[in-house]
Amino acid sequence: MNSQIQILEPSGTINAPKGNEIRRQINDLVSAGAEIILIDMKDVNFIDSSGLGALVSAMQSLRKTNGKLFVCSINAQVKMIFELTKVDRILQILEDREEFQRQVMTTQ
Repeated sequence: MNSQIQILEPSGTINAPKGNEIRRQINDLVSAGAEIILIDMKDVNFIDSSGLGALVSAMQSLRKTNGKLFVCSINAQVKMIFELTKVDRILQILEDREEFQRQVMTTQ
């Protein structure tokens, strides 16, 4: 995998502590030269407002460096939260890693 493309795989609930951890990881990856970050949420069962804020903040950090943030493999409950908060309109959400491979990796 290209070192400019990184994948994070959080699990459980993304709340304030885990959201801060994800934000820190993304900032570290961006500092190390990552241009594209995929957050594979297949093992995430819930996200609260702090977690949503962390994802939006991470996306903004990446945009400042012309990077891109993608999210994939969200479950029905997380999808509903994204839709209710309209986060689904600002995050690039993909069905799964295969879709990431087709849409993002093939253009690299």
